[in-house]
Amino acid sequence: MAARATFSRFPVTAEALEACAVQWGIAVTPFAAADERGQAPAAGAGGDRVPRCEHCWAYLNSHCDMERWGWSCALCGTLNGFDDDALRRLQHPEGWPELTSSFVDLEIPVDGSEGAGDGVQARPVYVAAVDLACSEEFLELIKSALLAALEALIPGSLFGLMTFSHKIGLYDVQGPIPVVKNVFIPPDTEEDGLPVALEDAMPLLSFLAPIDTCKDRIAAALDTLRPTSSWERGAASGQEPDTVLLGGRGFGTAMSALTDYLSSEYGTTFALARVFAFLSGAPDYGDGQLDTRRYGEQYASKGEDPDLALLPEQIPFYKDLAAVAVQAGVCVDIFAITDEYTDLASLKFLSIESGGSLFLYTNTDDSTLPQDIYRLLSRPYAFGCVLRLRTSSDFEPGNSYGHFFPDPQYEHVQHIICCDSFATYAYDFNFSHPEGFSRHTDPAVVQIAFQYSVIEPVKHTSENETQSSTSNMFCLKRRLRIRTLQYRPAKNINEIYDSVDPETLLHILVHKVILISLDKGVKEGRSLVHDWLSLLIARYNQALRSDARIPESHVDVDFLQCPQLQMLPQLVFALLRNPLLQLHEEGIHPDYRIYLQCLFSALEPSSLAKAIYPVLVSYSSPDKQAFPRHTLSRAALIMSESPIFLLDAFTNLIVYYSPSADPSLPFPPPHDCLLRTMINELKQGRCITPKLTFIHGGREDPALFERYLIEEQDVDGTGFTSGKGFVSFRESIRHAATDIIETESSI
Repeated sequence: MAARATFSRFPVTAEALEACAVQWGIAVTPFAAADERGQAPAAGAGGDRVPRCEHCWAYLNSHCDMERWGWSCALCGTLNGFDDDALRRLQHPEGWPELTSSFVDLEIPVDGSEGAGDGVQARPVYVAAVDLACSEEFLELIKSALLAALEALIPGSLFGLMTFSHKIGLYDVQGPIPVVKNVFIPPDTEEDGLPVALEDAMPLLSFLAPIDTCKDRIAAALDTLRPTSSWERGAASGQEPDTVLLGGRGFGTAMSALTDYLSSEYGTTFALARVFAFLSGAPDYGDGQLDTRRYGEQYASKGEDPDLALLPEQIPFYKDLAAVAVQAGVCVDIFAITDEYTDLASLKFLSIESGGSLFLYTNTDDSTLPQDIYRLLSRPYAFGCVLRLRTSSDFEPGNSYGHFFPDPQYEHVQHIICCDSFATYAYDFNFSHPEGFSRHTDPAVVQIAFQYSVIEPVKHTSENETQSSTSNMFCLKRRLRIRTLQYRPAKNINEIYDSVDPETLLHILVHKVILISLDKGVKEGRSLVHDWLSLLIARYNQALRSDARIPESHVDVDFLQCPQLQMLPQLVFALLRNPLLQLHEEGIHPDYRIYLQCLFSALEPSSLAKAIYPVLVSYSSPDKQAFPRHTLSRAALIMSESPIFLLDAFTNLIVYYSPSADPSLPFPPPHDCLLRTMINELKQGRCITPKLTFIHGGREDPALFERYLIEEQDVDGTGFTSGKGFVSFRESIRHAATDIIETESSI
C-alpha cells in the first residue's frame, strides 16, 4: 500500500492552507505490494481481532500510546480498554504485528474456513466475448491476444468463449471437437428478451472449460472464428444484403445475457468472473444501441460546446448493466479496437463501474493488445474490496476520486470491485473547523484500511514427499491491510512549500480537472488549471515579500527559492497541451479523450506525471547515460550535444538518434546494452505495454519524437512558432499572478 500526500508538512490552520494555495490531499495505491519506500507490510493472522477505538473506530496501531489495561487512540485520543482476548494476546506481543509496525497485512477467517484450513473453494473464471461484426484484421488480432491470454492463465482456471453479432455464439470445447450453439438476438429485445435463455442453449459448466485440459481445444475453437457476412446480417435484420454494411453488433444484449448466465454459479463455482469484451465499433443492434451520428453534428452552428456535448453518456443502459454485473460477481474489461466513433462515454461505465478497465487501440497494425492482456492476467488482483480512510479529529476527508463507488450507508467508505497493484485512488482533505489543529505540535494522523479477497492455489504436501506442490484447487482468502501515517505540522508557509510532492499535486489536480470537464466542459477545465497556477504563484510571491532582499516589483514564476515547486509550471503547461484538455476544434477524438480520462484517473502519481510531461534522458553511447533529465525543447537537445535520447511518455517509449550522431554508434541499440536494460525495466513497471519506437533523425521522419517537444508549442496548439510556447505561457501566468497580487494588496 503506497500513500503519498501532496505535502509532508501539513498546514496548521485553514488560513495557512488558503494562504499557500496548494491542493491538500493524498494518493493511495492500496494493493501495491510495498509502500512508497519499497517496504513490505508485516504479515500475520487475526485481522478480525484487531482492537478498534470505541469513539472513531480506528484500528490499534504502533503510533498508539499503550497502557497496562488499555490504549489511547492515535487519531482521536480516546482511552480504550483491552478485552480478555486482547489481554491474552498481549502475553505474546511478537505475534501481534500491529503493535510493532504501522503497515500490516492480516488474514481474516472466511466463513467455512475455520477447521478446514484452506478457506472457501473458488476457481478463477474468465470469459472472452468477441465481436464478429468486424474485419478479418480485427479478428486476427483478437486471436493473437487470446492465445497470449491462454498462456497467462494458471492451471485450474475456467475459460469460456462467446461471440456476438446479430446472434450470440456459445462454445463447448470440452469434447473432441468444438461445438457452437447460437442464440439469435431480436433487433429489439427489451420486451420479449432472447428467444432461448443461454443456460437452456448450453449448460454453464459445459461452457466454462478447464484451461489445463482444454487449452489446445480452445485454440482450435479460436481458429474457427470468422466475421459474420453481410448476407447473414441482412437475413437477420430483414434488409437486402447489398444494403447492409458492417454492423449488427448486439453488444448490449450479449453482455446482459452473459451476466445473467454467469450469475447462477456466483458464490459456488467462482467468487469473481472476469469478462474480456472485444469491440470493433459501436453497438448498433438489440438493447443498448448507441447513435454515433452525434459525433458528426455541427455544434458550432447550434451555439453548443462540442467538448461538453460529447462527454456525457447517451443512455443509462451500460451504467445500469454495470450495477447488475456487480451483483452477479462479474467484472468487465472492454477492449475497443477501432478508429471510428464508438461512444466510449456511454460504454465506459460497464467497465470502470464493474471493476474493469477500458482499453482503446486505433488500429490493428501496431496494437499492443496481446501484450496488454497478457500483463493484465499475469499480475495479481484483489476483489470485493472495501477502502476506508480515517484522520485525526481536526481534519477530515473531502472529495474522493477513482474507480470506486461510495458505500450507501457509511461516510468515507468506498467499495472497489476489482483492484490490481497499480490502481490508485485519491482524497482531498479539509479542516473540521477554521482553527485547524488544536495542538500545533502533535502530528496529524491518517489511517487507511483496505479489506480485500484474493484467490490462491491450494498447496498440499503428500506423505511421501517432503516438498509441497500446487494442485488445481483454489481457495478464497480474505485479508485486512492497515497503514497508519503521521504528518508533522508546518511552522510556516515555507515549510509547506519545501515539503510539496509535485507529482501527487498533479495527480489531485488531474482528478479535479476531469470532474469539472465532465460537468462543465473542457474549456472550464482549462481555466481551472490556469487560474490555480496563477493563484499559487501569487501566494508564493506574497510569501517571498517577507524577505527584504526580494524586490517587490519582481514576480518569480520559476519558484527559484523552492526546488520542490520548480517543475509545476512545466507540468501545468504540459497538462494544457495534453489531449485530455485539447479542444474539439484541434482534432481531438472524443473517444480518445474518454480513454485518457479513464486511464489517468487510475494511474499512480509518478506514472501520471510521465504521461503528462514525459521524461527525456540523454546517452553519450548505448552503454553510458549522459544526463538524467532534459526539458522538452529543441534547445535542450542542441545544448546537450548528446547523440542518443530516450523519451518516456508512459504509453510510448522513443529512442531517438540525432542527425549528428556518430555513424559508428549501433542503431538500433544492441540488446545487451545499458539503454536496452533501462527500456526493459521501464516496460516491466507499467500497467499497459508502451509502444517502443526507434528513430534515426538523419534517416527517418522525426515528427513522432518532435511532437513531444512541447515547450516550443503554444498551449492552443499552434505548433512551433517564434514567441509562442512555454515562454509566452510563463508571461501570461506572470501577468495573471501580478493582477492577483495587486488586487489583494489594494483591499
